[in-house]
Amino acid sequence: MIKLIIDKLPRITKNRKKLEEILEVKITNRGKEIYIEGKAENEFIAEKVIQALDFGFPYAVATEIKTEDLMFEILNIKEHTKQKNLERVRGRIIGTKGKTLKTLSDLTNCYLELKENELGIIGEPELIKTAQDAIISLIQGSKQGNVYAYLEKHQPAPLVDLGLKNKKNKL
Repeated sequence: MIKLIIDKLPRITKNRKKLEEILEVKITNRGKEIYIEGKAENEFIAEKVIQALDFGFPYAVATEIKTEDLMFEILNIKEHTKQKNLERVRGRIIGTKGKTLKTLSDLTNCYLELKENELGIIGEPELIKTAQDAIISLIQGSKQGNVYAYLEKHQPAPLVDLGLKNKKNKL
């Protein structure tokens, strides 16, 4: 059984039945504490999904952690900068009208969400590392154009299908 303390409790309780069905776990709560019961691997995935929901990711994106075998990572901005003015650093990440964050999301093929001094990343494990490197260099003062060039150069090569994974029907 895993215990989590959640700030955005209504987001989880409102979708509890759907989450239990998708994640194959039993979710109960007492106050701001959420308890997850099930198989160990399902508990681990459910913990990541619920943390992503609490972080602020949309429901559809958070549940993709289970269905698409994605990972959820949190990058703390304070750990990568010496600047005291964190609003300016957050502004560099967001960009004008959110353009920089959107471009980073498109180039890295990851979902990005900024909450206070933390940046949440949902994506494939190989892509998360590239996204983290790009965001850290942006936090440390690199120009947006240089970061975009780095991401374009480090685009993942298409994987050769060996027929090992089940194919998903997309309509």
